[in-house]
Amino acid sequence: MTYKRIMLKLSGESLSKDGKGQGIHQPTLHRVAQSIMDVSKKGIQMVIVVGGGNIWRFRDTTDSGIERTASDAMGMLATIMNGVALQAALEAMGSYCRVASAIQVPQLAEPYIRRRVIRHLEKNRIVICVGGTGNPFFTTDSAAALRALELNCDVVLKATNVDGIYDKDPNKFPDAKMYTEITYQEALDKHLNVMDQSAFSLCQDQKLPIRVFNFTDEKNLMRAAMGEEIGTLVTV
Repeated sequence: MTYKRIMLKLSGESLSKDGKGQGIHQPTLHRVAQSIMDVSKKGIQMVIVVGGGNIWRFRDTTDSGIERTASDAMGMLATIMNGVALQAALEAMGSYCRVASAIQVPQLAEPYIRRRVIRHLEKNRIVICVGGTGNPFFTTDSAAALRALELNCDVVLKATNVDGIYDKDPNKFPDAKMYTEITYQEALDKHLNVMDQSAFSLCQDQKLPIRVFNFTDEKNLMRAAMGEEIGTLVTV
């Protein structure tokens, strides 16, 4: 085992049917929860940041007339809904799980307090961080990078629906080339948009590795968490 504590970044769409729809698909939610619980049982401490794109996303709703700050607040609330759903699924399977929110919603989640979250992890509880950073104009990718650094995670595991980072969109270009390893600077220079630029920059500054892998096969999370060379590694 390579990692003691990992940050798993999940998109909101990973909880939807076929990983690209709207809403929360119950069988998919349970499959995701099962793969997370399997890793946790190996003694790996798990922090999860989940997005809200299956419920609300600014770039998909720019014609709504809702200004950016309010739209981002709605997106942060969507991440709380996903986090609570994932917690419920994990607890139904017998896991111990806490939801820590950057936005105060005491009826649903405890506030994000770094020392408290670390204590949960030391007790082998899964922690789901929701509410983004609590601020507009920051994506959940940035929230994942920030929380991973605050909580001393060994790696960021970025779950996607493709095998890794490509030089261009593999869903549009059959000749797209996948990188097995790439530096932060290369990822920034080439504008490879698997994670946003600010998240890459945060990880680059602190030399926190990122592994991008295909989450459509639930076994891949275990492989990535155990340090196997799967997908694309972003490093110095």
